[in-house]
Amino acid sequence: MQTSFRTEKLSVFYGTYEAVKKIDMNFPEQSVTALIGPSGCGKSTFLRSLNRMNDEIVGSRIEGEIWINGKDINSPGTDVIELRQNIGMVWQKPNPFYKSIYENIAFGPKYHGIKNKKKLDEIVESSLRKAALWDEVKDRLKQSALSLSGGQQQRLCIARALSVNPRILLLDEPASALDPVSTAKVEELIVELKKDLSIVIVTHNMQQAARISDYTAYFYLGTLMEYDTTDTIFTNPTNPKTQDYITGRFG
Repeated sequence: MQTSFRTEKLSVFYGTYEAVKKIDMNFPEQSVTALIGPSGCGKSTFLRSLNRMNDEIVGSRIEGEIWINGKDINSPGTDVIELRQNIGMVWQKPNPFYKSIYENIAFGPKYHGIKNKKKLDEIVESSLRKAALWDEVKDRLKQSALSLSGGQQQRLCIARALSVNPRILLLDEPASALDPVSTAKVEELIVELKKDLSIVIVTHNMQQAARISDYTAYFYLGTLMEYDTTDTIFTNPTNPKTQDYITGRFG
């Protein structure tokens, strides 16, 4: 199992409150890892720490280490912009820019110095194809991204994240605001994308975790209770609390 990145004794504090407690995890390459657990258990906080989005929250601080490419991303001198280029993030609610479909995708590459129109065209098409959206929007790239349906907007946000060639993609309940048909499309996309990426997804949907993830981690009160292959977690968990949660007796 080739590791994409890992955390060592990672804790996240909001003031004096320890929301995530000394988490050790290895994330395999070309796989989907689902983070499950009841609301407030720390899984989204943990996810945000993986590309330092918690830096934006006043009073938050990190202890421990997150290793990628042989470097701890919390070390002084880390280029956070470059980090977030390598570790993309898509949020629970679709958040397209108030720009055209084309400009939503071209924004990141332009920011990183790509000005050539032909190259940008190629990136836009490639990213939309990877997000299984090209055929639906190729004739209206100049239209506002807000003209898209909710499911299309979420796939657009995934395409936007892909436009800067990340190695890792973080998804915070990406389908929770979508209808079943759009959810299925996003799930199919995630399974397809893992051929090239390591993906970490927070989900409250046990069926979704079982369908699309290779590994599952169960969080409870900021603690990692159990982490194993998804098949093991759902069929033969070792921790009784995991069993209670996945069978609906708790949480």
